[in-house]
Amino acid sequence: MLLGAAKYLAETKNFNGTVRLIFQPGEETMEGSPAMIADGLFERFPVDAVYGMHNMPGLPFGKFHFCENEMMAAVDNWEIELTGKSSHGSMPELSIDPVVCGSSLVMALQTIVSRNVSPWQNSVVSVGAFIAGNAGNVVPQTALLRLSIRNMEPKLREMVLNKIRSITKSQAEAFGCKYEIREGIPGAVLINTPENTQWAASVARNIFGDDQVVYPAHPYMGSEDFAFMLQKKNGTYCMLGNGDSFMVHHPQYVFNQDILPIGAAYWAALTEEYLK
Repeated sequence: MLLGAAKYLAETKNFNGTVRLIFQPGEETMEGSPAMIADGLFERFPVDAVYGMHNMPGLPFGKFHFCENEMMAAVDNWEIELTGKSSHGSMPELSIDPVVCGSSLVMALQTIVSRNVSPWQNSVVSVGAFIAGNAGNVVPQTALLRLSIRNMEPKLREMVLNKIRSITKSQAEAFGCKYEIREGIPGAVLINTPENTQWAASVARNIFGDDQVVYPAHPYMGSEDFAFMLQKKNGTYCMLGNGDSFMVHHPQYVFNQDILPIGAAYWAALTEEYLK
């Protein structure tokens, strides 16, 4: 989309000013945007505002969704390694089983949100990977859990993370395992500037029509390290409907290429309207 808009803008030159096109790497690990900022992105390439966009399966094809203020959650990507004592599968009494410990831990972690977070607040604790052993007749030495933790509020995030630490400690001790928690690079809540959001939504309405813009839209518990850029500059981040398709990260997810010209037209329209 951005390349398409770049080609169009370079050919038509229907704007008066400078537009920066940012191709951001490392979004999934929360490292790309901070690295670019630390490398002097906005000092070397000054801007008044920043704008971002993401396709979203399940939203109507080609419709833009805008949300003021908190739009996406902060993420914490953690690993928990449990170390037990390996043994032959026929002699479990000689082992300290990290699989059983890890299974109990997965279930215990589910109580953090269900029994500690108000239904009026938002938090997610997902265990997306459980890696242990490779043979059915061996009790493995270690088990590795990979977690994705999402929060919108700083105090709630602190509580959730402390609960993960304390539950992990108690579960490991109960089963006789040792444990190590490896905390990844923390994300940030993505906060859209209201004025920029209103303006971008109005540009989208003018180009695509009122029926193609949803505003205000609901926020998401997904995360995006574009949030770090919005800490430095005003701007907004919107969703573009991918249509009725499998969700991103699903093995059958397919990016709907028919939205490419729609996204490119949005970028071009923002540029021409802002720099007219």
